Amino acid sequence: MAGAARGRTGRLSLPGAWERPEVRRDPGRSIRDYEPADEGAWLRCRVLGLLGTTCYDDVWPAKRRADLELVATDGDVTGVLDVSVPGAEATIETVVVHPDHRGLGIATALLAEAVARLERCGVRGIDAWAREDAPALAWFARNGFVEECRYLQVYASPAEVGTALTAKHGLEPVGAFLHARIERETEMRQRFERVHVCRRMVRGLGP
Repeated sequence: MAGAARGRTGRLSLPGAWERPEVRRDPGRSIRDYEPADEGAWLRCRVLGLLGTTCYDDVWPAKRRADLELVATDGDVTGVLDVSVPGAEATIETVVVHPDHRGLGIATALLAEAVARLERCGVRGIDAWAREDAPALAWFARNGFVEECRYLQVYASPAEVGTALTAKHGLEPVGAFLHARIERETEMRQRFERVHVCRRMVRGLGP
């Protein structure tokens, strides 16, 4: 998730929503639809939730809209889940839990609510894009997702970008975000300092 983990379609999944396997119950929590008044708290939750992940620098100044937008609250926003539904297959765009509220099952509860709604609408599957953050991958696995494919995301620094791009029209590249085939992983890691494996995680829905 993203930058964050972006799929080839440009869809986004953020791996900052992990929780520990030993889940504690939080009776004061509720899950509801996102409201415009939540935007400030939503953005803070997302930024703080991404610290310590490979998506630490994916900062948004405003919320991006999605077809299904859920928040977990206990008086403030503690977790967020956005899903795009272009057709029979849905994509998790954002799933993040505030770091002070991990271990409470928030991400799993958000996903369960989203899945119930999607299934009632006839959606047959859901996917997400995740990097190599181990807690996020473990969360996806616990919730029935399996890896379908993977590719590389490469960040070229100012010192590295000249080896990947040629300047034209009087422009001087000072950095770049690039995609590469997974088969070139060894080469990319030798050439660039920041390289991430991006995985498409999929789960079937319905009976």
